[in-house]
Amino acid sequence: MTAYDVIVLAGGAAKRLGGADKPGVRVGGRALLDRVLAACDGAARTVVVGGRRATARPVVWTSEVPQGGGPLAALGAGLRLTTAERVLVLSADLPFLAPGTVDALLAAAGQPGREGALCTDPDGRDQPLVAAYRAEPLRRELALIATEYGSLAGLPLRLLTADLDLVRVDAGPDAAFDCDTWDDIAAARARIREHGAVLDEWITSVKNELGIELDVDTGVLLDLARDAAHGVARPAAPLTTFLVGYAAARASAGAGPDEAAAAVAEASRKATALALRWEAEAAASEGGDAAGGPAGGAKPDAGREGTGTP
Repeated sequence: MTAYDVIVLAGGAAKRLGGADKPGVRVGGRALLDRVLAACDGAARTVVVGGRRATARPVVWTSEVPQGGGPLAALGAGLRLTTAERVLVLSADLPFLAPGTVDALLAAAGQPGREGALCTDPDGRDQPLVAAYRAEPLRRELALIATEYGSLAGLPLRLLTADLDLVRVDAGPDAAFDCDTWDDIAAARARIREHGAVLDEWITSVKNELGIELDVDTGVLLDLARDAAHGVARPAAPLTTFLVGYAAARASAGAGPDEAAAAVAEASRKATALALRWEAEAAASEGGDAAGGPAGGAKPDAGREGTGTP
């Protein structure tokens, strides 16, 4: 895919959050800003407009002029630091933004004759801060607005989108979900703990926390943990998966993510086979073999039982 730049708007007073540092509020253990940055880590350049802070990956920082001048002024400040043909524009409070939505926006914005693409929310409302724009038309419109109104400060975003030829992208109910209030934050935190999402959210958070860029089949690891717990002993599950990870790391030292993922899969296969052999031996010992004796067909020596005879 053609390179793109991204502008993340991370300023604002967050009045409905009581002035809290909204981009730094954590959902699922990760700052909202970091969750957004993770969804667009393929950008050639990432510009964040707002106060400097620690982030999960390197970014370029800038501020709008004047300070607190609103989203159009922030967008103008960020755009001056981009060079790609397409620019992804995002707010910093999108906890459920996913790489798939980013790809869909960029693909739609690349359609011949179109000047960009933006998401619509479940009510059909445009979300100009979940969007991808062609850089040249975006610069043109911002320049025209600044000329007409004297500056970009304090102006609404609808002035930007009104004259652009944009594709509307329905990315589902979550992509445009933003966190403006503490109720929104609470809803986002509750949603990531729902049964169908909690494991993926947790694994993603752990990988981000540990700085791991590795896609593995979590189903394989869960099956391994189940087999180890059932066939050996319950504490064997976490210990075995740890040892699999250690073995995979040694086997793929200096290799890329694909080789590392393959090493995890191979170590998991070996450990699973071992756990199943343990389970089979235990079952044979408890139930006896086909002839009614214990595993291996050996029968106890009745003459020696309890006699102490060596």
